[in-house]
Amino acid sequence: MRKLHSLYGLFQTEEQMKITLITVGKIKEKYLKDAIAEYTKRLSRYCRLEIIEVLDEKTPDQASQTEEEQIRDREGERILKLIKEDAYVITLEIAGKMLSSEELSEKINTLGVQGHSHLCFVIGGSIGLGKNVLKRSDFALSFSKMTFPHQLMRVILLEQIYRSYRILSGEPYHK
Repeated sequence: MRKLHSLYGLFQTEEQMKITLITVGKIKEKYLKDAIAEYTKRLSRYCRLEIIEVLDEKTPDQASQTEEEQIRDREGERILKLIKEDAYVITLEIAGKMLSSEELSEKINTLGVQGHSHLCFVIGGSIGLGKNVLKRSDFALSFSKMTFPHQLMRVILLEQIYRSYRILSGEPYHK
């Protein structure tokens, strides 16, 4: 932990890391909007945060696999247009690698030390991410084998990014 803290201290003196969340769909529930606003405020002292919402496609009931793939591809095109060339892309996927909070903070720190100053987290819509987005991904991250609503996942991801910065700066956090 001290090693992480000392590396973070070096990185912190440079320009703040930019973190972009690209998400499919809009948040409708006030309690989720409030939580996102709170974590956005908290993160402002650690990084430059940008949250971009892309239009979600309506998925018909009983959609075929082909229809679902077409929807993921259309949403994926919108996502890919927003990913900057220099961004390190982390997609949230059920089949991705599960990390502890400490491991996520170490990953963020290591990426910063390696010169990645822009991390882009991508959260897909209700039926997941298109194959072109998955291909562009530099790292697949999983929070659980369980499925979470993609709107709630934004709050969980922001909380974990915030927790990562607290860990890196040697500040207290709940274990």
